[in-house]
Amino acid sequence: MSDLPLLSLVVWLPIIGGVAVLLSGDKGDAGGVRVLSLVVAIATFVLSLGLYTGFDSSTAAMQFVEKSPWIPAFDINYHFGVDGFSMPLIILTTFTTILVVIAGWEVIKKKPAQYYAAFLIMEGLMVAVFSALDAIFFYVFWEAMLVPMFILIGIWGGERRVYATIKFFIYTFIGSVFMLVALIYMYFKGGSFAILDMHMLKLGLNEQILIFLAFLAAFAVKVPMWPVHTWLPDAHVEAPTGGSVILAAIMLKIGGYGFIRFSLPITPDASRELDWLIILMSLVAVVYIGFVALVQRDMKKLVAYSSIAHMGFVTLGLFVVFQIWGNPANAGGNGAALAVEGAMIQMISHGFISGALFLMIGVLYDRMHTREISAYGGVVNTMPIFAGFAVFFAMSNAGLPGTSGFVGEFMVIIASFHANFWYALLAALTLILGAAYTLWMVKRVFYGEVVNENVAALQDINSREFIIMALLAIAVLALGLWPAPVVDVMHASVENFLQHIAVSKL
Repeated sequence: MSDLPLLSLVVWLPIIGGVAVLLSGDKGDAGGVRVLSLVVAIATFVLSLGLYTGFDSSTAAMQFVEKSPWIPAFDINYHFGVDGFSMPLIILTTFTTILVVIAGWEVIKKKPAQYYAAFLIMEGLMVAVFSALDAIFFYVFWEAMLVPMFILIGIWGGERRVYATIKFFIYTFIGSVFMLVALIYMYFKGGSFAILDMHMLKLGLNEQILIFLAFLAAFAVKVPMWPVHTWLPDAHVEAPTGGSVILAAIMLKIGGYGFIRFSLPITPDASRELDWLIILMSLVAVVYIGFVALVQRDMKKLVAYSSIAHMGFVTLGLFVVFQIWGNPANAGGNGAALAVEGAMIQMISHGFISGALFLMIGVLYDRMHTREISAYGGVVNTMPIFAGFAVFFAMSNAGLPGTSGFVGEFMVIIASFHANFWYALLAALTLILGAAYTLWMVKRVFYGEVVNENVAALQDINSREFIIMALLAIAVLALGLWPAPVVDVMHASVENFLQHIAVSKL
């Protein structure tokens, strides 16, 4: 296994498979297209598990490293590798893609080959982003993954899909331009595009602040953080179900990953100086966006705003570290590792839960062709099995102990206590707000009497839908009851990360 270019296989198999699916679609065999897509997705997931089984959790060094010259004149290399931060996110990506393929099995009638090809190609591009160790290599895949999502929303989206795709593309592209400028500046400063070399660059405080703000423009949009979050609800509402799942479960995590891989290790002094800004933006997302979710009437919009609030815990956990170290009452800086590991667990957990909620909404939309909460009521009477899953995922979203939704948020809240009591108190409000908007939706959609003939005619989930929900429920429970297998693989990387950002570069 050590001689096998595993990362290249996990990156290129879905991309090549996606091209094959696209070409096979010309034959008009929709069934063959679906089977081929599923085989490619499962094979990619199985290969990605080799990253976990072969991972050495005792070291923070990059593993499964592959490096070959790409553009030697500028020292740009085909350079892959994973550590405890990237490996779990890659497995989350390959797992989620299988569910998306299964979810569209009977639903996607229009151009199924193009639909599945877009997802498979996007899977490979996202894995490449998580494993790239060359900055230009990272940037190329970062930009490239926008194209399949743009196509997915633009072709299979709702009535306002053109508006949503243009807004999505403009927001993300403009932020990325600033990141590219910062990467080029650091190349001329240090003579290398290798990300790990950039971590070692000596930069003045003014340089760091400008580079930090350039990265913030790219990563804050992708998370998305308040106040650059407004593209997300529009994109979710107009995207097909599979697009919403990938957008929430994977693409938002790339913003959080960017902070870990670029912002904090390259500009630790600027991160320390501006931590108050990120903490403020994170707490506004947790509290204010939670209230915004309360007034939504569209289920997709409610879950979209919920995603923004929950992702606020990721950025809070990453940047509260400096406040933990700076708190005189917290001798020794206890809680820093807990904060970063909590942010990582929150990213993975949110991938499972948000994906499940959007799939749940997709099941209802396929039957009723509406996402308006007022159109439903008493669904538990006609779809009891589905309602059981839906309530479980809704409670997970609200942070029910024993589910993955509780673990990451609890870790970040406890860590925040080591920094400032008020940070922890405000962050903990999400447990109340999350329960409020989630239970508000559950009560009106699932409980009570059957409100109309459309609800009365609903049929419970079939075996395909049951498999998807069951797999996600197992994942949510497993991470909620036993997070150790995930925490253990990232612990060495977290400790190394904290040691690196604790050292001033000035």
